[in-house]
Amino acid sequence: MRVLQLSDVYFPRINGVSTSIETFRRRLHECDVESILVAPRYFGEPDADGILRVAGRPVPGDPEDRLMSLRAAVHRASKVAAGGVDLIHVQTPFVAHLAGRHVARRFGLPLVVSYHTLFEEYFHHYVRWLPRVLTARFARSLSRRQCRQAECVIAPSAQMRERLLTYGVSRPIEVLPTGIECEEFARGDGARFRRDHDIAADRPVALTVSRLAFEKNIRMLIDAIRHARRICPQILLLIAGHGPAESALMRQVDTLGLGDSVRFVGYLDRARVLPDCYAAADLFVFASRTETQGLVLLEAMAAGTPVLALPSMGARSILAGGRGCLRAPDDVAGFGRMIGDLLSHPPHLAEMSLDARRSAAEWSASAMALRLAELYRRVATGPRKEQTRRDHWKARTRGRPA
Repeated sequence: MRVLQLSDVYFPRINGVSTSIETFRRRLHECDVESILVAPRYFGEPDADGILRVAGRPVPGDPEDRLMSLRAAVHRASKVAAGGVDLIHVQTPFVAHLAGRHVARRFGLPLVVSYHTLFEEYFHHYVRWLPRVLTARFARSLSRRQCRQAECVIAPSAQMRERLLTYGVSRPIEVLPTGIECEEFARGDGARFRRDHDIAADRPVALTVSRLAFEKNIRMLIDAIRHARRICPQILLLIAGHGPAESALMRQVDTLGLGDSVRFVGYLDRARVLPDCYAAADLFVFASRTETQGLVLLEAMAAGTPVLALPSMGARSILAGGRGCLRAPDDVAGFGRMIGDLLSHPPHLAEMSLDARRSAAEWSASAMALRLAELYRRVATGPRKEQTRRDHWKARTRGRPA
């Protein structure tokens, strides 16, 4: 089976969508699925290993991203489709969706859409001159319209599926989380990370890993540390990642006088350093209310690091198991006290660590890739595909563009 994927983001751009795409791509070949990805070129990356790069320009106000040329994306995707593919899978709703839909209609191919991001909660952070009610309304309308153009929609969590249903999405919605490579995170060397970053072996460490964006609610974690250190004075919060909110968060730390208790460690290489960082932490903390899945929670648990997080959106599904993870109260003081209490009881954290590893194992990348391959085959052989092909043929024979 051959699948054409399109995305507006991919490595070296680091975020959950890039991670999800790559995790599935690495495992789909085990399920006899060949995946070809059309994605942006950031810094001159060449085509390689089933990845076709398309030139683009920087996005105003967001230097991390690139806006692909629609014409170039359509051209590259069309060449792949002309060589034979079974379906098209669109991962993001911008140029990738426009190009994917165009090529799907032109070649009579079924379209699958993944809904990774809760744009209703994101747009107002980047379009600040418009009222939040308008950006939310636009996001819901765009999501509803694009989902209707697909044969099937993939949601990473049951909570995201419920949100799409409230938008009025009527297409079938498949809940399919991204799996994780448990082995990669289970072999981290926490002692090495602490030595490299001059952190005492016995210092209580809380960690969060995230793109440093305003919607990630990292401000709440920093505020919570004020309360946590009343219980656990030696606490250190590590913040791993980069992003547009980084300078504002650093100013917040300085304003609150938390320079000795909060440390920014930047972006960490996923293969070499990030597993060590997870292993170095005693507790993983997370306050985002907009995560459609929350992969970093699973990565931490695979490393044996207990999790304390707000039970919002996709994170709620992970926290529901209650093994190696706990729900945090949605208030700064309560969150902080819970951080301090947990870090003050190492035996309890040790028990949670064992449970965390067992729980993470149930979200393996291989199992999730198999489910995606089965979904591809159902959609590719479904009745709508044949109807689309007949419509395509009728349009061609009547001299109209398909």
